[in-house]
Amino acid sequence: QVQLVESGGGLVQPGGSLRLSCAASGSIFNINAMGWYRQAPGKQRELVARITSGSNTDYGASVKGRFTISRDNAKNMVYLQMNSLKPEDTALYYCNAVLRRYAYTDYQEYWGQGTLVTVSS
Repeated sequence: QVQLVESGGGLVQPGGSLRLSCAASGSIFNINAMGWYRQAPGKQRELVARITSGSNTDYGASVKGRFTISRDNAKNMVYLQMNSLKPEDTALYYCNAVLRRYAYTDYQEYWGQGTLVTVSS
């Protein structure tokens, strides 16, 4: 019983900003890494950003310098601050978490249902 719920998506004009949030809940022992992926119609899902429990970050080339990922380990939350948005950023954004439910289990990957970001005039 693990759930990832995204929020913060919506319609924004080019050059604008949005902040996405993702909350992980349920039976969670600890979370190693959390991240954001996106998928536009007709395209493959791609990495947007990810962050480890030690706050190491990785960004997709197309968003580096514009987006910032952060997390609150105590709250099992991850955020994505998106600035200077472009129409090409339009996609369904999925929250991802690598976590284990118990100390004696392997880490597993979980996904949220996605939040839609539309960048358009």
